[in-house]
This record gives sequence, C-alpha cells and structure tokens, in this order.
Amino acid sequence: MRKITINTNYVALVFKKGELKRVLTAGSYWLSFGETITLYDMSKDYEFSVAELDRYLLNADFAKLVYLVSVADNELALVYQNRNFKNVLSAGRYAIWKGLSEYSFVKVDISKIEIEENIDRNLFEKVALINYIWAYKIEAYETGLLFIDGKFEKVLLAGNYVYWKNNITIQVLKTDMRQLNMEIIGQEILTKDKAQLRMNFTVQYKVEDVVKALLVNKDFEKQLYITMQLALREAVGLLTFDELMESKEKIGTSVLESTINKAEELGVKLANGGVKDIILSGEIKDIMNQVLIAEKKAQANMITRREETASTRSLLNTAKLMEDNSMLYKLKEMEYVEKIAEKINTISLSGSGQIVDQLKQIFVK
Repeated sequence: MRKITINTNYVALVFKKGELKRVLTAGSYWLSFGETITLYDMSKDYEFSVAELDRYLLNADFAKLVYLVSVADNELALVYQNRNFKNVLSAGRYAIWKGLSEYSFVKVDISKIEIEENIDRNLFEKVALINYIWAYKIEAYETGLLFIDGKFEKVLLAGNYVYWKNNITIQVLKTDMRQLNMEIIGQEILTKDKAQLRMNFTVQYKVEDVVKALLVNKDFEKQLYITMQLALREAVGLLTFDELMESKEKIGTSVLESTINKAEELGVKLANGGVKDIILSGEIKDIMNQVLIAEKKAQANMITRREETASTRSLLNTAKLMEDNSMLYKLKEMEYVEKIAEKINTISLSGSGQIVDQLKQIFVK
C-alpha cells in the first residue's frame, strides 16, 4: 500500500494490469499493490488514441470529467474557452477535460465553400483557422473573377472574401482597373524609303470589361502589346523618312485609330499614345547633321545677299538724290569730312597758303 495526493485541477487514472480501475480527482488516496497511475493536468489538452478513448469512456467517472466532441468528415468544430476562441478541431473524436475553464463548441459545415454569416470574420485572421480557409483580397482599384471547379461563377468587387477549404477548387483572378501605361521600347523599324531607326512608343489604357480581359482573352496585356507593336510598324512603314520627321506627332493618332477596335475586343479602352523617342543610326545621324548644316548655310547666304541688295539699293537711291541736289551732295561731303576729322588728333600744315584756301573751299559754298 502507498498513499498519493492529487492536487487541484489534476486527474489521476488508476490502472491495474493495463485496465482502468479508478479515476481520482483532488484529494489523498491509497494505492494497492500492482496499481499504477497516470496523472493529467486538466488545464492542458491531451490527445487520446481511438482505442484508449473507447476504453476510458467505459468508465462513468471518466466520462463525467470530459467534454466529448465528435466531428464528422465534412465538419469543423470551433473551440471556445471562457467565450474566447481557442482552436479548431477537424474530423475525429476528442475528449477535453472539464477543468477550471468553461468550454463551448460550434460546429460548421465545410461541405460547401460558403461560410455562415454567424461566424465572426475576425477569426479568419487567427493562425488556427488559416489552414482551413481560402482568403482573397480585392483592392479598391481592382476587380476579380471567381472560378469554382474551373467554371466562372461571378465578378468580385473590392473587399475581402473567404471560403472553406474542401474538395472544391477555387480560383480568383483579378486585374487593376486604374489607367495604366505601357511602354513599347527599342522597336527596330524601316521607313518606306528603307531608312532604319529605333523608336520608343508609349500608350495609356484602362480595363473596361474585366470579363473580356481575363476570361475571353488569355494574357490580354501581351496581346495588347503585340497589337500596338504591329500597328506602330505599319504606320511608320507607310511613311518616308522625311515625312516621318515632319509629322511624327501624328503617328500616335494613327496608331490609336487603327487599334481602338482591337483593344475593345480585349476589354481595354485606349486613352492616349504617342512617339516618345526616335533614335537614328550613326550614318543617318551624320547625314542629318550635314543636311542641317547645309540648310543653315543656305539660309545665312540668303540673308547676306538680301542685306547686300538692300544696302546697294539704299546707296543707289542716295546717289540719285545727290545727283539732283548739289546742296545734299555738299552735306554728304561734310558728313564724311566730319567723320575723318573725329579720328585726327593734330593737323600739320606745310607749303604755301593755298592749303588754307583749299580747306575753305571745302566748307564754304
């Protein structure tokens, strides 16, 4: 014989020859020869095997000390301890000690993907539930499509969506509904007169029909890129190099007009587009520089000739006036003498007095 003491909130199962004989709660007890005990803390969770649980439940005292929870294959049991969510029980049979805490259980049917409205949505953020749900978030600027077992079900607007995980396959596709920008860069294109150049093109677009974009078409953005690329090549290929340089701002309009219907078939609306850069090869760039220099030289020569012609015409008009008016001719002489005199610091006279007379004749009529 030996004496044992069971503390509060503990349970002892007494076995003899492998069979459960007694269940002891808090208190002091005597064990007879051959009896062994297994001690359990009622505040902790224990997993019993199916065989163990079946044997233990044959003891009425054990059955009174546990909550027996049976969960079917298509169910989950949400466990609440003192009205707070604790964990989730999947299919099986469980025994939970009736200790100091109060337990409650909510069973949910997961044979369908829809989650009952009475389930608190805040629970889906708990780690214990993450493995049992599909969670999808559609942002305010997005729209999604819901597929169930590969079949399109409905359009999903902005919000959080959760579904039970089961043998039903769920897929959600979503796309950005804001105005977006696509860059078509580094396009090697030949003009009508076989001039080679590289071009960067940009286009702004917005998804208008999400069903066409995601369901009817595969990789609609790649298709849109190829559509714009081919239209750009076609538009540039119809122009000579000189025509392209003179009207490159019209390329964007031409490309948009030729692709607007094809874009609508992809569920996309084109907003704007245009040529961003035109990059010339080294040879064409040298030729363009030579042409520019020649044009500027020709313009400079034209301006020079125009100024020379105007100057000559002015001199001719002045000469005609002086020929008809002797006083004007004399004033013109005095003007030039004055200009010459401004540059003379001193005058040295030599010779006879005839020099003074000659100067007087210049300034006196």
